[in-house]
Amino acid sequence: MKDLLKKFENKQPEIVFEWSDSESEAEGWVVINSLRGGAAGGGTRMRKGLDKREVESLAKTMEVKFTVSGPPIGGAKSGINFDPNDPRKEEVLKRWYKAVMPLLRNYYGTGGDMNVDEIHQVIPITESYGLWHPQEGIVNGHFHATEPQKIRKIGQLRQGVSKVLEDPHYTPNGPKKYTVSDMITGYGVAEAVRHFYKIWGGKLKGKRAIIQGWGNVGAAAACFLAVEGVKVVGIIDRVGGLINEEGFTLDEIRELFLKREGNKLVADNLISFEEMNQKVWDLESEIFIPAAASRLITQSQAERMVNAGLEVISCGANVPFADPEIFLGPIGVWVDERISILPDFIANCGMARVFAYLMSEKAVVTDEAIFNDVSKTIQRALRKTFEKNPEKNRLAQTSLEIALKQLI
Repeated sequence: MKDLLKKFENKQPEIVFEWSDSESEAEGWVVINSLRGGAAGGGTRMRKGLDKREVESLAKTMEVKFTVSGPPIGGAKSGINFDPNDPRKEEVLKRWYKAVMPLLRNYYGTGGDMNVDEIHQVIPITESYGLWHPQEGIVNGHFHATEPQKIRKIGQLRQGVSKVLEDPHYTPNGPKKYTVSDMITGYGVAEAVRHFYKIWGGKLKGKRAIIQGWGNVGAAAACFLAVEGVKVVGIIDRVGGLINEEGFTLDEIRELFLKREGNKLVADNLISFEEMNQKVWDLESEIFIPAAASRLITQSQAERMVNAGLEVISCGANVPFADPEIFLGPIGVWVDERISILPDFIANCGMARVFAYLMSEKAVVTDEAIFNDVSKTIQRALRKTFEKNPEKNRLAQTSLEIALKQLI
């Protein structure tokens, strides 16, 4: 596995597109790891301090993810080094998408990612430049769709990704309407945990969970886990956090979901980030959902959680451990040797799978069909891992080996 990994990590990406904004300090990259199957896919993220190396590593992660989610295409990623809170953000995004439009028309499909919203930014901006949908490059490059096929596939994408959820099973109660793209990644992260206990054994109800990050992924995962009877005992966000060792009720979790301001946790009794960071890693819990930025979990934090009884990590964030390696560095391996890690390319493949499903011939555009398809995809991937390794450790290494053998 180490040789396969080294070979994959060290392979130069096929295409690197570099951009410097003419009207601001923004700079950006599209990295296409390969045009496997004639196309590549991966979302657009924006953050201050982002660099080409981060985009390269995320493109490789996407390539591995497509071995689980489908379609069998190459991995790509777009990254913009710019402060997402800057009032010029919208104008920067418009100039960015104008520059990358030739890629998006022919062989690259994108979507939302950190600080870039699929529904409110990616789709309307790319549409204004004449693109039918941000996944159009995959429809053209991979599927070589005829005009009627293209109209149908893109129609399904347009309808499905921004579909307002009607089924109460998939959305928290409340006045605000949520879409498939708001809830699907967090749903998949929670489903990965549910399938883990079903496949490897153990009762999910009554388990305790810590959530890191309260954006769409972390907050939605917490809601879906709470429905299964999991007790969320700690939530840590960049602004602070909350601890309840008895576990928050389902209604309390839903309320915290609905009260979010953007990706921010909002509560009257918020504990400061410093105090949370001291306490949360020692809370007794069996489940950990890292759903904030990449590369945050230190060796010390990992050791403290394992010592406090942690059983499983379902990765909502890509590469959650503070290792420089693209996939598994020393911290990741240390954890993987001791407990169960459900790796990002399986646990958070929800949105990639939705795109693949909606581009397929058999797609049914209902809440139940879309969410069930994601659940079954994650279950299939975890079953393959179990068949190769029924133990409760080294799951990330086993899953990665299965994926890499399809790519190398």
